[in-house]
Amino acid sequence: MVLAQSDYPITVWDTNTKKEITFRYVTFEQDFDRLHSWMHQDHVIPFWNLDKPRAEYASHLKRFLANKHQQLLIGEIDGQAMSYWESYIVSQDLIRHYYDYEKGDQGIHLLIGEPNYLGKGFIYPLMLTLMKRMFEVPETKRIMAEPDIRNEKMIYVFEKCGFQQLKTVDLPDKTAMLLYCQQEVFESRWNAWIQGEF
Repeated sequence: MVLAQSDYPITVWDTNTKKEITFRYVTFEQDFDRLHSWMHQDHVIPFWNLDKPRAEYASHLKRFLANKHQQLLIGEIDGQAMSYWESYIVSQDLIRHYYDYEKGDQGIHLLIGEPNYLGKGFIYPLMLTLMKRMFEVPETKRIMAEPDIRNEKMIYVFEKCGFQQLKTVDLPDKTAMLLYCQQEVFESRWNAWIQGEF
């Protein structure tokens, strides 16, 4: 199973927010300074723990970019980079040791980097758009997430997009709420969003 890597960047028009949503691949040259800055935002630091010096974060980002089992993406609103996303293959990730994973399972991490985009609802069309792309991988019937148990706002966002709580897990860097979203549940949330009934 591989992630859906074709057709990036993807750009869609969201009829609810009346905004253009784009996902593109992270590149070190274009995005290092931006991501390093985002990792030092007060709302990001407690949950990502990547507020590192430049050289240390550069090594981290290069290592992640070289990992073929995940995609690093920048989410944009009307051409403005404002969010960071990671989608990954569960079978190649540490999280596989914490539940009975299926071969096609994918996982997702995200953050809103630009503070002026917080709390305005943009996270929903972004997340639903990326999840739709992830579910285009034929083997993928379930998407996992493991936000920090303290991050109640993010857990709420995941649940509104169709995720359900599985259990609490103690990961090396955090205590997390393990969440899952089945494809059929996602489809109902996607249709509700499209119809303005979300």
